[in-house]
Amino acid sequence: METNGQQRVVIEHVTPEIDGGRFYIKKIIGDTIIVEADIFADGHDILRGRVLYKHGNDTEWAFSEMQLINNDRWTGTFTVQHTGFNFYTVTGWVDHALTWHHGFIKKYEDGQNLAVELLIGANLLEAMLPQASKTDAAAIKRLIKLLRDEKKYTAAVEQALGGEIMDFIHSYPNLENASTYRLELKVYVERFAAGFSTWYSFFPRSAARVEGKHGTFKDCEKLLPRIAEMGFDVLYFPPIHPIGFNFRKGKNNTVNALPGDDGVPYAIGSDAGGHKAVLKDLGTLADFKHLIKKAAEHGLEVALDFAIQCSPDHPYVKEHPKWFKWRPDGTVQYAENPPKKYQDILPVNFENDDWKNLWEELKSILDYWCEQGVRIFRVDNPHTKSFDFWEWCIAEVQKKYPGTIFLSEAFTKPKVMKELAKLGYTQSYTYYVWRTSKYELIEYMTELTQSEMKDYFRPNFWPNTHDINPYPLQSGNEAAFIFRYFMAATLSSNYGIFGPVYELMYHEPYPGKEEYLNSEKYEVRYWDWEKRNKLTDVITRVNAARKANPALQVTNNITFCDIANDNIIAYYKKNKGNHILCVVNIDPYNRQGGYVKVPLYELGLGNNEDFRVFDILTGANYTWRGEWNFIELDPHHMPMHLFRIEI
Repeated sequence: METNGQQRVVIEHVTPEIDGGRFYIKKIIGDTIIVEADIFADGHDILRGRVLYKHGNDTEWAFSEMQLINNDRWTGTFTVQHTGFNFYTVTGWVDHALTWHHGFIKKYEDGQNLAVELLIGANLLEAMLPQASKTDAAAIKRLIKLLRDEKKYTAAVEQALGGEIMDFIHSYPNLENASTYRLELKVYVERFAAGFSTWYSFFPRSAARVEGKHGTFKDCEKLLPRIAEMGFDVLYFPPIHPIGFNFRKGKNNTVNALPGDDGVPYAIGSDAGGHKAVLKDLGTLADFKHLIKKAAEHGLEVALDFAIQCSPDHPYVKEHPKWFKWRPDGTVQYAENPPKKYQDILPVNFENDDWKNLWEELKSILDYWCEQGVRIFRVDNPHTKSFDFWEWCIAEVQKKYPGTIFLSEAFTKPKVMKELAKLGYTQSYTYYVWRTSKYELIEYMTELTQSEMKDYFRPNFWPNTHDINPYPLQSGNEAAFIFRYFMAATLSSNYGIFGPVYELMYHEPYPGKEEYLNSEKYEVRYWDWEKRNKLTDVITRVNAARKANPALQVTNNITFCDIANDNIIAYYKKNKGNHILCVVNIDPYNRQGGYVKVPLYELGLGNNEDFRVFDILTGANYTWRGEWNFIELDPHHMPMHLFRIEI
């Protein structure tokens, strides 16, 4: 390695930086990125630092000045204005001109003779001329002449102490021996929907308004006004492909299906086609594309499930037998999670010799649906597929179809979930569904928003899914459904619900399990799509509040507020001058109260100043004063406040 002995500045511990620069950070267009670094050098000279940044293949770096925090730690910011990959790094240098000027002032204050110092200053100014604009160059030359004129000593000193020379020092630094951080770090900038989205999920086969009838895409179209009216912007469907017949599962996951049983949509593939085909009972591809178009007219994007697994009937099994595992008895290996068996599903074997063709074919599935107009995919169980495949596949799809969003449905070990996010997943499922106590929620949110995870792991909170009927909701308690929904929608800027099941508060569990009885995974269900209830109203109001309040459109801007009651959790969010305070009673049975500590320092208020809080959900107004203010919440009325703080 070649060394430049004139470079004296050391740059270390740059953040954000994921795994030594191996992975990129993620941001939304318009976000401001805060960069920090340790910048130091030998001696006592004054240092300066800059954040350098550029978009894509730009050849020129833009920059922003860094400021010293303390103990050689520096910080600077830049705002990302373009989607796609952006780059950033840090540079630092010994600023001899600034060091000279600082010493000049000290010597002046000490009454020393400054004749030689003026000549040194003139030489430093002369080095600025090649960089200076025509107008500034003329002014710099005049200053140089003055500083070198022994007869105008007093005037020269006055000019050296003035602001003009400092402007030139800051504008035209000598970067000849500047040090630059060893890495050019990457940030992937995405569209707004990657950071702020509201998901509504249902099985399209259960969209019919007539009981006993199989739903279609045309039936789904009739539901669009209702879903849009509630304020959702993503409509997510589980797989819409042909369902296999061999080893088809019956209702409630029974091993043997009865005549007329519809099977599991995740058992993809039959003689009617595979992952690029549409289940004929739902309609045609033309019907699906029409649904996408009509959804867009209602402000909704359609998201599809990408499940890499096949039924035994899938065309891949005959056409590409190497892509599957075969047992010694000549039978193909079905999916297992011992002691559970999923005979209707065959996992894909990523360790086969034909893996390159497998990768290309799987990517082509995503390409195909992108061509049909889909730009959001919820990926089923990505943690059981090759990491290297995901890194390659997501990058290739996003390169060809910019703005494509991938949601990782991985409820697994923390390090695996983090790795998937680093590899390129736009959003990630979380442990929210199992974080129920005040301590657990605060601890988990602190990890998501204050640790390194905030730079690459974008959480999407779901209070339930079609796979998970959480134990706390199996009682059917209305308040529990309301506050669990509310926290998902206000803690995280991305959230979703398994639609009619959640809003209609269906809660019948499969005995002894965290699953739904008569689950839609195994049968067509009928829902009263015209029904409205208190939760429906809360969902509509909260979604409207999310769209109207920028503070609810970001996840990492949360501050938890003190309140001496373990049954009440309070958190404050701010963004773009918008201030939101959420206070939630997580006891679904009893009235709870306490004094909540408002972070006045964030509001710019003194302890004796009045301010107004407006409850967006109820329309109530209150005048508060100081840090500590009393609240009381009756879960049978409304288990939370959604306050907009007006100052």
